[in-house]
Amino acid sequence: MRLSEYTDYTLRVLMYCAVHRDRLVTIGELAEQHGLSKNHLMKVVNDLARQGLLETTRGRGGGLRLLAEPETIRIGDVVRATETDFRLVECFDASTNACTLAPSCRLKHLFGEALTGYFKALDGATLADMTQGLSLPAVKPRRSPAGRKLPAVVAAQVTAKAAAPTPRRTARPGRGT
Repeated sequence: MRLSEYTDYTLRVLMYCAVHRDRLVTIGELAEQHGLSKNHLMKVVNDLARQGLLETTRGRGGGLRLLAEPETIRIGDVVRATETDFRLVECFDASTNACTLAPSCRLKHLFGEALTGYFKALDGATLADMTQGLSLPAVKPRRSPAGRKLPAVVAAQVTAKAAAPTPRRTARPGRGT
């Protein structure tokens, strides 16, 4: 079984917000930190706000913050809310099951137990458990001289160039001073 990217992004947003509970976090900051699309993150954030997990503030100086206490957010609940399909095998869905082994097959029971164990483990962990001791430095998107945001790679190059010492020009023989 593999979690969707949407669930992955959702967990990353929640973890980042849990680590930075003392302030508002921006979509741009999240995009920069995780190297993700702002559009994807906006969908995730809107969904989390509808679920009552995030508080969002629009406009200049706005952002988002964790609304619920990290100790109350179970990872299993987050996964259930973001994943769309937990049918590990065809026979989990009686309406589409065409397996001829279904009447006497024991795999459905085995996979059912595995899925129950999977969620038991996820339900035993909270967002607080996942972020305990986690250190995520705050990322402030850099701006170009014209005020536009620069991609992280470009911002790093600009910062490195600005920090580099300026080479001295020396007069060459025969060229004047």
